[in-house]
Amino acid sequence: MKHYKFYILFILYTLCLTDLSFGSTSQKTKEFVVVIDPGHGGHDPGAVGKITKEKIINLNVALKLGNLIKQNCKDVKVIYTRNKDVFIPLARRAEIANDAKADLFISIHTNAVEKNKTVKGTSTWTLGLAKSDANLAVAQRENAVILYESDYKTRYAGFNPNSAESYIIFEFMQDKHMENSVHLASLVQKQFKSHCKRIDRGVHQAGFLVLKESAMPSILIELGFISTPEEERYLNTETGTSNLANGIYYAFLNYKREHEIRLTGNSQTIIPEIKEEDTIDHSSNQSNKNEIVNVTNSDNKSEIIFKVQLLTSSTSIKANDKTFKGIKDIDYYKEKGVFKYTTGATNDYNIALKTQRSLREKFKGAFIIAFKDGKRIDVNEAITEFKKNKNNN
Repeated sequence: MKHYKFYILFILYTLCLTDLSFGSTSQKTKEFVVVIDPGHGGHDPGAVGKITKEKIINLNVALKLGNLIKQNCKDVKVIYTRNKDVFIPLARRAEIANDAKADLFISIHTNAVEKNKTVKGTSTWTLGLAKSDANLAVAQRENAVILYESDYKTRYAGFNPNSAESYIIFEFMQDKHMENSVHLASLVQKQFKSHCKRIDRGVHQAGFLVLKESAMPSILIELGFISTPEEERYLNTETGTSNLANGIYYAFLNYKREHEIRLTGNSQTIIPEIKEEDTIDHSSNQSNKNEIVNVTNSDNKSEIIFKVQLLTSSTSIKANDKTFKGIKDIDYYKEKGVFKYTTGATNDYNIALKTQRSLREKFKGAFIIAFKDGKRIDVNEAITEFKKNKNNN
């Protein structure tokens, strides 16, 4: 009988240990998953500017954002809906996030308005009913991507992105993630205003199909206006895209930290202090942080950008330095440890030539350089291709 009791106690003790073991495993923090969605792509260019296309800007910022998270947040899994210049159907983008059981969905876009209108600034959007014609217009433009899909009428149950009546479905839609979505959107706009020094166009709601289908807190970011030449040039610079990616990254860190505290009461997420030199000079909208970032490749053969190189320096120079007084849109690239400063990004060689001539008085050694797919190429080859493309058009 004593032996029988001993065996019972031994079995109970073993079960307790097993239960504790399983319990400790279940308490492990779930891997945080963020899906980053660069809008448009492939045969869908999005909004088209004078020197670039929306799909390229979106992908540049998205990859930079993802790299920042990967490098600094080892407990976060980053998933892209696309990481190159390809077309992804709108519904598939949300499916990718849902299949991954993502904690966040961040869709990155670039805004545009009708010609002859000058509008500037960033905005962040959540799902909801558009409360103005202007907000509806943004949703209509972004939802129009479904028209590139041959089966869109079936896939989206007859939804017409250009018909205001179709958007009535968003009026009674209750999104259980709305509070968290709005909060993340507010954090992004706060960073765009304080850290990135961009014009703040606020947080808005509208009927975005890509947000409608996602089953987690979701936002759609409009980085700026490609239809406004000054903003398009800024969005085409390394400093501009890097600066915006950093702003979204800091907003993400704040959201993740708050999320962890709500779940467990503490957080291991560290938010680096933003130093003064990491911010943008508001008057010039250029970054004082000389951070080297990657430029995304494009398979569009016409994407040649000409720039006028002004000077080189072994040390970094702030964009608002008196050296560049009177010159807008100062950019730089780094080659073999040397900072090389440029201005006047354009896809028209003739315009670059005029810019070079106008700057020769102050910068006698100014010369034209060319980039393709984010990499510097031989300027003579670039000029030849420019003339060839112009003749073909």
